[in-house]
Amino acid sequence: MSLKAVLSKFISKRSRIRLVRISEKVKGYFYRKNLNTLAKIFKTDKYGIHFYTPHYQFHLNEFRKRKLKMLEIGVGGYENPEAGGHSLRMWKAFFRRARIYAIDIYDKSPLQESRIKIFKGSQVDVEFMQRVSEEIGEIDIVVDDGSHINSHVIETFNFMFPLLNESGIYFIEDIQTSYWEEKGGTSKDFNNKNSIMGYFKSLVDGLNYQEFEKPGYEPTYFDLNITSIHFYHNLIVIYKGMNNEPSNFMVNNQKPN
Repeated sequence: MSLKAVLSKFISKRSRIRLVRISEKVKGYFYRKNLNTLAKIFKTDKYGIHFYTPHYQFHLNEFRKRKLKMLEIGVGGYENPEAGGHSLRMWKAFFRRARIYAIDIYDKSPLQESRIKIFKGSQVDVEFMQRVSEEIGEIDIVVDDGSHINSHVIETFNFMFPLLNESGIYFIEDIQTSYWEEKGGTSKDFNNKNSIMGYFKSLVDGLNYQEFEKPGYEPTYFDLNITSIHFYHNLIVIYKGMNNEPSNFMVNNQKPN
C-alpha cells in the first residue's frame, strides 16, 4: 500500500490538507526568491500551463521584502469552498511582509489564513468593490485573474486603477479572451476598444500626450497617471505614476514659432 493510500485511510481529509499546507510552507521558505519554483510548489497555473511567473519575477522582485498590500481578483476552484487559493499562498511565500487579499464570486473563506483574506462578491459590483477597497486601504498591486470577460476586465480596471497607490502596478492575465467572441472579444477588429487588447492599446498614445499636436488638449486621467504599459503573451502590466515628463520640443501641445 502506498504512503498516500495509508494517509488516506488513517488521516482525515482536513488533516491531510493541513499536512500538505505545512509541506508547501516549508518548501516555499527555501525557494521564496524564485516565483517559478514557488508556482510549482503551490501548484498554481501561473507557471506551466501559463508562463506568467517569469514576468512577475521581473516586475515584482524589488518589492519582495516590502510591507505591501496585494489584491488578486479570482481565487480558483469554482464553487468548491476548499479548492483554489494556490496563487494566494504563492504570493504569501514570495512577499514575506505583505498582506494578500482576494475576491471571488464564490465563498472561499475556508482558504483564509494568516496574511490572506478573501472577500465574496463580483468584480463588477461597484458597491462591493468600493467596500473592499475601503477595508483594505491603499493597494500596491492588483492582479486580475477573474472572469476574463472583456467588459468585466475593462470596467474593473477603470474603477480599481485610480485606487492604486501612486507607484502601484496592475496586472491583467489571460487576455487571450480579447479575441474570443464568447467572452466579448473579437478576432476581426483588433482595435475595437470594447476588447481588452483594443482598449489598452488605445491608452498607449497617452504616454506621449505632451507631444500631441493639439493646442489646448486636456490630458485624461490615464494620460496623467500611467507611466508604462507592458504587453506579453496573454498578460498586460500597467504601471501607475505621475506621467509629467515635459516635451523636449512642444509647448502646450504646440510647436514653438
